[in-house]
Amino acid sequence: MPSSLSQADVDRLLQEKSAAVRAELAGKLGIEIDNPELNQNEAALAQDIVRIMAKDVEESVRVALAQNLRTAEHLPHDVAIKLANDIESVALPILESSQVLTDDDLVNIVRKGIPSKQEIVAGRVNVSEKVADALVDKGGEKVVAKLMDNATANISEKSLSKAVERFEKSDVVKEKIVKRPTLPPAITERLVTLVADNMREYLVSHHQVSPSIAADIVMQSRERAVVGLTGKSTIEELEKMIVQMSKNGRLTPSLIIRALCMGDITFFEISIAVLANIPLINARILVHDAGQLGLKSLYERAGLPADLLFVVRAAVDVLNEISMDGGANDRERYRARAIERILTKCENMDGENVDYLLRKLGDILDISKR
Repeated sequence: MPSSLSQADVDRLLQEKSAAVRAELAGKLGIEIDNPELNQNEAALAQDIVRIMAKDVEESVRVALAQNLRTAEHLPHDVAIKLANDIESVALPILESSQVLTDDDLVNIVRKGIPSKQEIVAGRVNVSEKVADALVDKGGEKVVAKLMDNATANISEKSLSKAVERFEKSDVVKEKIVKRPTLPPAITERLVTLVADNMREYLVSHHQVSPSIAADIVMQSRERAVVGLTGKSTIEELEKMIVQMSKNGRLTPSLIIRALCMGDITFFEISIAVLANIPLINARILVHDAGQLGLKSLYERAGLPADLLFVVRAAVDVLNEISMDGGANDRERYRARAIERILTKCENMDGENVDYLLRKLGDILDISKR
């Protein structure tokens, strides 16, 4: 479109005493400065006007300028910096949206320590690692939580680690970190010991956790469910978690086998039903089929490793043979006997799983002796 900027606009700007009229010109300028039809002289004129208005004593004029130029590609860099360092009402629109500002510009703003400006920077699209580092280093709880909640922010493992360290007592920061789209395994496993129970389950469902830690979290979750919930709600909550784990690729054969070896037949039943895509009641009938065909067919349909079927069959047989005796540490003794029997039968289990079961067996025996 043809330019509507003229020398008359410049003269009017220089002479106009009304802040309202100058603010109106700022709106016009926001459209014009990126007009591709401006010739070289007109573009220079537009930028001169911007520089004049950025120095206007009236806040309303500078606010109008910032609002209308927040996405302008041809906003002069020096003006962008000036507006970004202005009072909040002027600076925040520019800090939120302007792509003219460089990472160094944003880091300098962050280091000045003004929370409102830090927070708006934390919410920018595609925050760089460099800017994220500065925010984690200098920002308060609210700022860092906003950064962690920004799915487009690029945050280094070093900064994630520092955020966990600085805000170890902040549930809001830890929850935002837990719910990031991806996390390095080391950060995930560090958070396991620091977050609430529901967040541990989220970590297992959505992020990469070692098989040992995942199995332990699942077992802890089951213990709480058995103690605190009715049978129906226990199954519903457990099934919801397992479905989410499956969707995120976290329902691994190792985790399923470990849970079964620890005596959690319900976790195994729901897991194999989810993987096989059949109703839970059908899966239970097949798992406990007295013959050889039911469990084998279900296991194969679930896509579990063929070389672990022997382990699963032995575990199911042992759990069907052993019953609770109602004494003190009943559950621990039950699991100890189950693991001992499974370990004697399953010589072909991989070393990592055997080591895990041996370690858990030692833990359980220590508890049962108390």
